[in-house]
Formats: sequence, C-alpha cells, structure tokens
Amino acid sequence: MRRFSTLGGLVGVSYAVSLLRKDSRHDADTPLDTVVDHIAYLIEHVGEDGVGLGSDFDGAMIPVGIGSAAGIPNLVAAMRKRQFGEPLVEKICFENWLRVLEQTWGR
Repeated sequence: MRRFSTLGGLVGVSYAVSLLRKDSRHDADTPLDTVVDHIAYLIEHVGEDGVGLGSDFDGAMIPVGIGSAAGIPNLVAAMRKRQFGEPLVEKICFENWLRVLEQTWGR
C-alpha cells in the first residue's frame, strides 16, 4: 500500500455528497458518519499525514450536518465520537495543511 511521505502531498476531504456516497446520490441528508467513513478510508490508503479537511462550499451539495464552514465543528465531533484521538483530529483539521504549506512556501 502506497503512503505519502511527510514530504508528500495532501488529500483534502471533499464534502460533496455524490463523492462521499457509495451510491453517488445527491442527498443532503447524507449522515456525518459517511464523511467520517470517507476520512477513515483515506487514512487507510494514504496515511494520517496525507489527509486534511477540504472544502466544497462553492456550490456542491454537502451534508446538512455540515451546511457551511460553520458546521465543521459538527464533523470534528463526529470524528471524536468515532474515537479518532485528539492528535489525529488535529492533524486532519490543520497540522497536515500547515506542514504542506510550510514545505511549499519554504518557511
């Protein structure tokens, strides 16, 4: 299984329901657990250093449990409920993005 290195890229989690659902339906009632399932899948395939929160607030249909950027705390609560430890939640929410941006901008 290929994993990103710490110098590798980052996959931003899409909130577009048709990309999250196995049946590809456009259904805003897609549960937050489906988003967390998608995050777990990405972690399994690219490693915890390769996953960060993305965004699709530009017109994609997103789960009603998120709604807008103001709903991200609901997603974080769902990750914690799924027993994602705090270090992993922090990596997904911001630390992985900071690492990649620092590498890119040559801080």
